[in-house]
Amino acid sequence: MTMTLDGIESVAPPRERDGLHYPFPAKPEPGKTVEVAPGIHWIRMPLPFQLNHINVWLIEDGDGWAIVDTGIHSSESKNLWKQVFAHLGDRPITRVFVTHLHPDHVGLAGWLTHKFAVPLYMSRTDYLLCRTLVMDTGQPAPEDGVQFYKAAGFADDMLEVYRKRFGGFGSGVSRLPQSYRRLQDGQEIVIGKHRWRIVVGRGHAPEHACFWCPELKLMISGDQILPRISSNISVFPTEPEANPLQEWLESCTHLHGLIPDHTLILPSHNEPFYGVKTRMTQLIDGHEEGLAKIVELCATPKRAVDVFPALFRTKITSGNYGMATGESLAHLNCLIARGKIKRTRGNDGVDLYERT
Repeated sequence: MTMTLDGIESVAPPRERDGLHYPFPAKPEPGKTVEVAPGIHWIRMPLPFQLNHINVWLIEDGDGWAIVDTGIHSSESKNLWKQVFAHLGDRPITRVFVTHLHPDHVGLAGWLTHKFAVPLYMSRTDYLLCRTLVMDTGQPAPEDGVQFYKAAGFADDMLEVYRKRFGGFGSGVSRLPQSYRRLQDGQEIVIGKHRWRIVVGRGHAPEHACFWCPELKLMISGDQILPRISSNISVFPTEPEANPLQEWLESCTHLHGLIPDHTLILPSHNEPFYGVKTRMTQLIDGHEEGLAKIVELCATPKRAVDVFPALFRTKITSGNYGMATGESLAHLNCLIARGKIKRTRGNDGVDLYERT
């Protein structure tokens, strides 16, 4: 049985899927919450993307509530937060915690911290990178970025899409506060009656903060652990030689060994679940399978955009072309680091990847 703050109950049998156990089949209604553990409440916010929702969390914090992740900066999300606040009565917001820099997580952090005059908690790298990306708003696409995507195999029409979309990050992020409180790996923070340990993962974001409470046997995992989808792992023009996939695989291995299987995982997308060790193994195996397919595909030279079939079952369109390219490059850079693939640049400025 689950109870929402406004007293609505729902009873349904738990679900099993792909070796994972989902104890909460009832999702929160818009503007309402579902209690998933004593003092921990689940809220679901809409997103204007193919992935159409994000889970955010309320934690009882003394006489008030701490927020973990915020939703994207939009009038719809603000109105839903106002509905949630109406259910909270006179209990104030005390702190805002953010797992990482992406707009669906940090988007309303500035609005919430200014509205309630409370501090923002983030990792240093993600806070500073978020501030940097917001500064690109309204700026023209840099030539380095154009050449980066040309090297990956973008045709002229996709290069034009990149130029038009450049600087869009800031549209999903409200003005961040000028100061913040730093989250770092291994740090322990008391929120309400419980002690939470910060566990940092890397690859999807530079310094992604997960919140683990061994006493409550749960973890707010952000995008670092998702039950049915794999977080995007991408290489970007700002660091073309980066190897985020290796960082991601190492983080998955670390989490597999660290987090007990009885831990309830509270992810940013899909539903809360049990089975963290199974899921970590699935994520590692899925990427290793993709890497092996790319090595096979690159028996003859391929551009980065030519290896999509080794990684994706979904259709690649102009809407997700950039993310798919970033993920392909992450796998190719990982294989270069492992000595499995070599890269050569042609006279046309396009990179070709071939099995060594």
